[in-house]
Amino acid sequence: MGDLFSSGTPPAETSAHQPLADRLRPQSLSEVIGQRQVLGPEAPLTVMLASGALSSLIFWGPPGVGKTTIARLLAHETDLQFVQISAIFTGVPDLRKVFEAAKIRRQNGQGTLLFVDEIHRFNKAQQDGFLPHMEDGTILLVGATTENPSFELNAAVLSRSQVMVLERLPAEDLELMVRRAEAELALELPLTPDARSALIGMADGDGRALLNLIEQVAAWTPDKPLDVDGLSGRLMKRAAQYDKGGDAHYNLISALHKSVRGSDPDAALYWFARMLEGGEDPRYLARRITRMAVEDIGLADPQAQAICLQSWETYERLGSPEGELALAQAVAYLALAPKSNAGYVAYKGARAAAKKTGSEPPPKHILNAPTALMKDQGYGDGYAYDHDAEDGFSGQNYFPDGMARPALYQPVERGFERDLKKRLDYFTRLRDKRET
Repeated sequence: MGDLFSSGTPPAETSAHQPLADRLRPQSLSEVIGQRQVLGPEAPLTVMLASGALSSLIFWGPPGVGKTTIARLLAHETDLQFVQISAIFTGVPDLRKVFEAAKIRRQNGQGTLLFVDEIHRFNKAQQDGFLPHMEDGTILLVGATTENPSFELNAAVLSRSQVMVLERLPAEDLELMVRRAEAELALELPLTPDARSALIGMADGDGRALLNLIEQVAAWTPDKPLDVDGLSGRLMKRAAQYDKGGDAHYNLISALHKSVRGSDPDAALYWFARMLEGGEDPRYLARRITRMAVEDIGLADPQAQAICLQSWETYERLGSPEGELALAQAVAYLALAPKSNAGYVAYKGARAAAKKTGSEPPPKHILNAPTALMKDQGYGDGYAYDHDAEDGFSGQNYFPDGMARPALYQPVERGFERDLKKRLDYFTRLRDKRET
């Protein structure tokens, strides 16, 4: 594949006044770096263009990976008028003007590719406003979003579009971008190999951010190539892409939870640290790791929940950053603890059974009978006091009359639940013996 930004050089009189990102903007889709999953030889966009059947699209991906650039090139490839708006700055009156202009253009034989940046910021009514113009061919919609379209976009818009996932640019693609930028600037960046790698790391997968960093570095004239410390001293590290209310938040907590469930303390601690570095509230993490202890460890290690609560309390007493170490230790403990969701499964099964049986009363033999009337009605009649029974176990039925006995709790052969399974099997054998 080519470059996210073109290597073609504009006229000399304008080059000095253009940002590097504009000077390196690709002139065709074949010059785009990366995104092979949508632009490769057999990828969806390539197939659509070859067949002449380009549909409305939603580009979902992080900043700086080419969403706007690809949309602009699609308009060029299909001879459509490219119109760009941002959901942040566009209101309903502005949308009406855009649609009216597109209608006039269509009457004159010119189609319109409407690129909507941050499309997830439009509300439901605004998103619904696109539908008739998409259906009658007035516009071909290309929306760009950094948030999960499944959560942020109307089902009607999604049903009329294809979602294309654009990925953050890997190091090898960013290195190619550095080489193209050096060719355009006719210079080599004054960096050691390690510092060059550090510069790419600072971009964090964002091509636009990398070119902005390159412009800064290219203006330096040090006596010798800068090492990592020299580069770090002159450039601030770019903040990680993380929105505590956005998609990245849910992706990272999912990664943390699944790493704990998968018994990988190193991965769990990494994702825990990623969330802290992104500015996550440690109290949110304390609540979530306590949930992990209840949901994924349960009675396989009853101590796990107590350790989470203690780490939470320690954080509240110490605060940041010292208290975060207690939470980190709880994460490591959970990752190495024996796992069981038997209690969680039993709870969900009990809720389902309770919903299904409605208002069935308990059997009369386990009801209290504080009044004579209740005794006459049979309340408490036939109740077997377990302490008086052989083995301290009567084996009586405690479910509603006529309800088949469900087997809700199925402990696993791991951790403390191994002992609980032995007890459960023991009582099951006694119950079968009493019944026969």
